[in-house]
Amino acid sequence: MSETLLDLTQDGPALTASLVDFPSVSGAEKPLADAIEQALRALPHLTVDRYGNNVVARTGLGRAERVVLAGHIDTVPIAGNVPSRLDEDGVLWGCGTSDMKSGVAVQLRIAATVPEPNRDLTFVFYDNEEVAAHLNGLGHVAEARPEWLEGDFAVLLEPSDGEVEGGCQGTLRVHLRTTGERAHSARSWMGANAVHAAAPILARLAAYEPRRPVIDGLEYHEGLNAVGIEGGVATNVIPDACTVVVNYRYAPDLGEEEALAHVREVFAGCGVDEFVVDDHAGAALPGLSHPAAAAFMAAVGGTARPKFGWTDVARFGALGVPAVNYGPGNPLLAHKRDERVAVERIRHCEARLRDWLTG
Repeated sequence: MSETLLDLTQDGPALTASLVDFPSVSGAEKPLADAIEQALRALPHLTVDRYGNNVVARTGLGRAERVVLAGHIDTVPIAGNVPSRLDEDGVLWGCGTSDMKSGVAVQLRIAATVPEPNRDLTFVFYDNEEVAAHLNGLGHVAEARPEWLEGDFAVLLEPSDGEVEGGCQGTLRVHLRTTGERAHSARSWMGANAVHAAAPILARLAAYEPRRPVIDGLEYHEGLNAVGIEGGVATNVIPDACTVVVNYRYAPDLGEEEALAHVREVFAGCGVDEFVVDDHAGAALPGLSHPAAAAFMAAVGGTARPKFGWTDVARFGALGVPAVNYGPGNPLLAHKRDERVAVERIRHCEARLRDWLTG
């Protein structure tokens, strides 16, 4: 291409607006990945690689540490909220403003304007974060080109409202199935009600007391909850099958096998006939005791908070790279029709990262 589609000389808010006006719903990120690749290849201090619709750019200055700045370029489906709109109060509205094109804009601004950082930098722009885990571009890069993601510390610019959120909790979803025997409801004693058989499962959940462990000074709050229940054949039939869907959100001091073992233990003796793992993504330690993390906290200020939801910091954790979430968007506004971001937050996050990487 002869024309630059993204102007990295724009300030953070203007670049965010340009990214929002460049639709990239999950599965349709190629045009934006092309534009990001082209813009980064124009920067002589970066080496740029691409795998699918995932773009990775790196400095090679021989610094003592390497930091990864990562963000996804896809959004949820547009809901009448493109193009972007800047209001008189300094709030930018539009799909992806919070989650997470404002964070991507900060990445691009740092890539373009900090050619000699005090730490070597790797910038990762990846696709398909908002959909099924097996489509996640960061996961694909981790499997195919793990050397591209090597580093001492990583910052995922997911929405965190300009505050550091350390690590993330793991998420485990299981289907607990009970079985019975069908019968006419007028002669219920001729059968066995599988929905009734699920009562011990629900009772165990209602009595469950979640842990609240403190890790690196952050208090995580686990949760074990029924998120769905299915059973029944017809209004005059005793059901012979019931499934309770349970989600366990667990703190990062537990590994995946430990989390699974805990859930099995919780429901032991509850009459579960079938225990099926439907989805599982491990947790990530906050890594705030790492020297690079301490320097990062000193530069950005504020008080670190635990990340209760799951994010791709877990993928870095699996690679042995401690990671935190730090981005300008407000996570409470992600995916909403009225999604928006304060331009002051974009400037704030960019300035704090610049201080850390140049001080």
